[in-house]
Amino acid sequence: MDRRRNRQVIAYYALAVLLFAAIFLSTFRSRAHRGQQVVEMVCFGDSVFTDIGDMAAIPDRLAELLDVSCYNASMGGTCAARLEKERRLDSAKGCLSLVGLAKAVRSGDFGVQKSARIRDSNTELFPAIVEGLSELDFTQVEIVLIEKGLNDYHDGVPIDNPEDPYDAYSFLGALRSAVADLRKVNPQVRIVYITPTYAWYTAWGLTCEEMDNGGGLLEDYVDAGLALAEELDIEAVDLYHDFFPHESWEDWELNMMDGLHPNEAGREKIARRIADALRSAKAE
Repeated sequence: MDRRRNRQVIAYYALAVLLFAAIFLSTFRSRAHRGQQVVEMVCFGDSVFTDIGDMAAIPDRLAELLDVSCYNASMGGTCAARLEKERRLDSAKGCLSLVGLAKAVRSGDFGVQKSARIRDSNTELFPAIVEGLSELDFTQVEIVLIEKGLNDYHDGVPIDNPEDPYDAYSFLGALRSAVADLRKVNPQVRIVYITPTYAWYTAWGLTCEEMDNGGGLLEDYVDAGLALAEELDIEAVDLYHDFFPHESWEDWELNMMDGLHPNEAGREKIARRIADALRSAKAE
């Protein structure tokens, strides 16, 4: 009886080892076959960086100006931070935030993002964007652009949490966490923070200098992001101060479709400003 029992124990143990090995090899193969696509630049942005109608996305024009390959991972309506009201790491918008995507890049696991379902309008391309992002080899990426802050401002996300500098539910905490995660994957990558532009809210007759959504004015987010860029030793391109004219209310029509999203002229101006900044920094 003891010999039979011992043989059964050994058989169960051997079976357990084989099952573990099979699972490990399956996971290893799936990770080994991810991240094969190579691009020089990746853009994490919001709707300002996406294509609207027949207008090309700003990252596409920027890629032409710089003569680099680019993957545009921008998704309209997304923030840098997770939202306090969601408080779930697997929430749809939370996992598609900058901090959520950067965590997925670091771990190599986009399972949560691929299973996310958002029913908001203009989100139909999100699954394809996530799928393409999961196939990139981030160790080969040379430049990462982070164009975030406008939706954090709209949602009243706290700018910072003094008690937790890496709080993913604060704007600066999300930026700090994302930069740290991206650098762990690729320590040599150039990370560039792109500020929001000046904004007009035409439906209410207000500008971003008058609208506070609970976290401060848009300029507060811009200034905080610029200061953090210096703290983290990453590059920054300021599209807010002294960029789009806003001396009079009607100035929004010069570079904007609706007060928030740039028109063709605005997109060209933004692309050229970023391209000039990247060339200038590289030459130094």
